[in-house]
Amino acid sequence: MSIRKAQGFALIDLIFVAGMISLLCAIALPRFLLAKQAAGSASAIASMRSINSAELTYALTCGNGFYAPNLTTLGVPPAGSNEPFITPGLSQADTVTRSGYVFRLDAEPYPGAPETCNGLAAGSAGQGFRAAADPAEPQNVRFFATNANGMIFEDVATLFADMPEIGEPESGHVLQ
Repeated sequence: MSIRKAQGFALIDLIFVAGMISLLCAIALPRFLLAKQAAGSASAIASMRSINSAELTYALTCGNGFYAPNLTTLGVPPAGSNEPFITPGLSQADTVTRSGYVFRLDAEPYPGAPETCNGLAAGSAGQGFRAAADPAEPQNVRFFATNANGMIFEDVATLFADMPEIGEPESGHVLQ
């Protein structure tokens, strides 16, 4: 009578390893989603700062003291330059989805605004502006907004509708 030597893994060994891997994934997945939201929020804050900087540069160099009415206007370089006021990733449309956030910018046209150096018609620029970054995913509860004051505000609901072009919104708090 000969005794066979077992080689390889038994089915129970494979089931045990698969169970351990699934348990580790179940523990790690919620943390991964939180890290993804935190990274998206950091990117949204950086984009809000970029919008503030682009609007200020536009007003000082091209808009004769007036602000661009939308993101696509900030994406048009001034005459004699190849560099727009904001990156192409944020100026491809008036509403842009990026890093899990939806970005919007608007300014109420001021009839006395002159024509700008990048071709914006007279009366189209604004005396102030407001921009917002609302999360594209419903489980994310960090909403951001900014305006001509240059401060970034945060709230647990959208700030865009109640955000004045100049001044503080009725809700939300300033990010430090």
